[in-house]
Amino acid sequence: MPTDTHRTFGPDRPITGPRRAAPGASRPGLARLPRKNPLPALVLALFVVFFLLPALWLVLAATKTDDQLVHGNPLSFGSWGALRANWDALTSYQDDAIFMWLRNSALYSFFALVLTLAVAIPAGYALAMTEFRGRRTLLIATLVVMLMPNATLVVPLFLEMNAVHLIGSMWSVILPYAFYPFGVYLAYIYFSTALPRELLEAARLDGCSEFGVFRRVALPLAAPIVALVGFFSFVANWTNYFLPYVLLPQSDQFPVQVGLGTLLNDVPQFNPTVGTLAVQRPELALATLLAITPVLVVFLFSQRFLVTGMLAGAAKG
Repeated sequence: MPTDTHRTFGPDRPITGPRRAAPGASRPGLARLPRKNPLPALVLALFVVFFLLPALWLVLAATKTDDQLVHGNPLSFGSWGALRANWDALTSYQDDAIFMWLRNSALYSFFALVLTLAVAIPAGYALAMTEFRGRRTLLIATLVVMLMPNATLVVPLFLEMNAVHLIGSMWSVILPYAFYPFGVYLAYIYFSTALPRELLEAARLDGCSEFGVFRRVALPLAAPIVALVGFFSFVANWTNYFLPYVLLPQSDQFPVQVGLGTLLNDVPQFNPTVGTLAVQRPELALATLLAITPVLVVFLFSQRFLVTGMLAGAAKG
């Protein structure tokens, strides 16, 4: 008998047991997983708490009675009957005043938007493509006015509108709305960085005037930035409160933001001296939803152009 302790399987092939891994060596196929960064989850959680939950609460508040809103679960659905009752009470307030305020907001924002696009886009093109005395000063002034809070301009605008006897008219709101330096600066950035100069030079060599170059070449290429300026201008005009509150003395001229202030003043919990025209808090929540719906609709239909416009000046084309 062989004295060797190894058993063989086949010629000269020992069968041995499994080898032990060296201390500290990792097993094959088990790579060390990287630790997850908790920061994205924390940011999403804060976004949900500070943005989504208040929006959800606002939507659900319109479906409740005032007692349910105060004593019920904040994130519970009320009833369709309560929603219908709130709608009827809101639309009957001052003979459908909410629709009149929405119509006024749409009118002011639309005309101001047309004037803004007609002025801001050509002004940005002129600042980007031409050299003239005072150009740098004008750019600095545009930046300074753009950074100033809107409330600081209300008194000078009031004095200007009063000097030309426009106080109380819709033009006292539309004309200041159309003054939009941020739109001028956005157009200037786009035309100075993302617009191919070779196309403009080729159009000039073909005999186009400067206005023809702008209308036929630059403006079609600037569609994303036009949409971006238009969206920002519309949102700024729709949500403006202080300027129309000062310049429009009559309630039938109010935009919806000032109208919401009127509704808030008629809620008994906020103003104990309210008479027969009392407004309940769920009705105020429903009015707020109606006020923000146009902005949401415009955003959903224009988000593709908004993303393109925000990336338009990121790299030279």
